[in-house]
Amino acid sequence: MGIKRVSFIDCMRGFSLLGILLANLLIFQYGIIGKDEVTSLSQLDQGALYFLKVFVVDSFMPIFTLLFGFSLIKLVESVHRKGKKSRWVILRRSIGLIALGWLHSIIWEGDILVVYGVTIPLLILFINRKAKTTFIWAGILFSAGILFVTSTVLLYGPSEVSMKQQQRIDTYIEKESHTYVNGTFAETYDFRKHAEKPGMEDPLVYMANVIFGLVLHLPLFLVGMGLAKIRAFENMEQEKKWYMLGALLVPIGLLCKSLGLIGISFSTTFSLGGAMLLSLGYVCLAALLYKFWHTSIISQVFECVGKLSLTNYLMQSIICTTVFYGYGLGLYGKLGVFNGILLGLIIYGLQCVVSFFYLKKNKRGPFEQNLHMWTHWSYPYHLRQKKQAQKVVC
Repeated sequence: MGIKRVSFIDCMRGFSLLGILLANLLIFQYGIIGKDEVTSLSQLDQGALYFLKVFVVDSFMPIFTLLFGFSLIKLVESVHRKGKKSRWVILRRSIGLIALGWLHSIIWEGDILVVYGVTIPLLILFINRKAKTTFIWAGILFSAGILFVTSTVLLYGPSEVSMKQQQRIDTYIEKESHTYVNGTFAETYDFRKHAEKPGMEDPLVYMANVIFGLVLHLPLFLVGMGLAKIRAFENMEQEKKWYMLGALLVPIGLLCKSLGLIGISFSTTFSLGGAMLLSLGYVCLAALLYKFWHTSIISQVFECVGKLSLTNYLMQSIICTTVFYGYGLGLYGKLGVFNGILLGLIIYGLQCVVSFFYLKKNKRGPFEQNLHMWTHWSYPYHLRQKKQAQKVVC
């Protein structure tokens, strides 16, 4: 059962990376702000954009976040089985992720690893708590986030962009597009570092957004931790009824996200809430179907990508920035949404092939190996063997 459980987690990690790539391609092509200001699209691209916003955007990174919380508990359990204390191991993992995220942010602006690294110290508070406690806190934080968004709409009304603010947005997007299409690597990095994003000029607003982002991510971390504590996915046949109930969140989440897109009252609330519910629904639906496809080639492919999730996540940024930015092919804003999806499928397909053959000879990916060594203060197995052999000779 343990092997199946790990396989399922790796499969979901690989599956989530596909959705993350397709969603991030909007940012790679149009920028974090520009992706919401895309106009003059063909009907094909408009349909592709609607599909991404309903089925993909904001609903796959939460899966990755949930699995991160799950893996954190498994890391702690592994350390405890060896008779060691986990606190410093966890803190080193936090520092390692922050360092990797900082390096990643030099290449691209959409990094999530720093958020994970910063969140880990907060999660230490829940390491030794019961599963029930983590689930309760996840519900409280999720409700608090939704309540905050809803109350903001009630107090200030729907957020309408003034003409002056829209001009700032248009100017920023124009400068960003010019830099990303024509700029060198140094010029691109300098723009990201120094250009002020519209709406973020006030430090208080910036801090509020950071805190709000953490509040939105924490429930998923805690849900993942709680699932690991109750040994979820170990006996999937007996857990089937829970997966059936959870799978009902898929149509509910899709409905909420669709309502959020048509601009009704509290559209932001529907979008955020629907995205989180859809994420949980995807996990439950995949678990429900797992017994039918766990031996299929699709499952094996997702598992291989998931085992190298950190390396594949970072490689997606390296590949896509090279394709879209001026120091590479300079296709920023030129490919279109539908063709961007096709490109994403090609990139992911290549990662499937490379991951499959890489794992034939290696246990971990290069970034996974370095993070593992830093986290555990350990050498790779072949280096330990070499060091022990040298001692024997001496």
